[in-house]
Amino acid sequence: MKADPFNRNCGSRQVIDRIGDRWSVLIVLALAHGEQRYGELAQRIDGVSQKMLTQTLRGLERDGIVTRTVHASVPPRVDYALTDLGRSLLDLVAGMEAWATTHLGEVEAARARYDAR
Repeated sequence: MKADPFNRNCGSRQVIDRIGDRWSVLIVLALAHGEQRYGELAQRIDGVSQKMLTQTLRGLERDGIVTRTVHASVPPRVDYALTDLGRSLLDLVAGMEAWATTHLGEVEAARARYDAR
């Protein structure tokens, strides 16, 4: 069967759901410059709950986008990093970030016009 993200039963839709999720995008961007600890990610990504960060990291790890490395230390240290597959997403998510920051003013103006109707 050919991949068809418009088909709700196709695995490609699940992939799009994963990589298009706001927390996934922000995690990939946060890991763009190297591995980080859980606490560093939680601090960097304003507004993410512990539950959502954990859940998203597990999903990204399951999909092969992020690796989780546990270091034998006290207290235990856990680092997250992008895999090669995860790094292949960087152009896409960096493009989304660039578009959002470049066009923020236009989007805010459009929202204001819409809300004023």
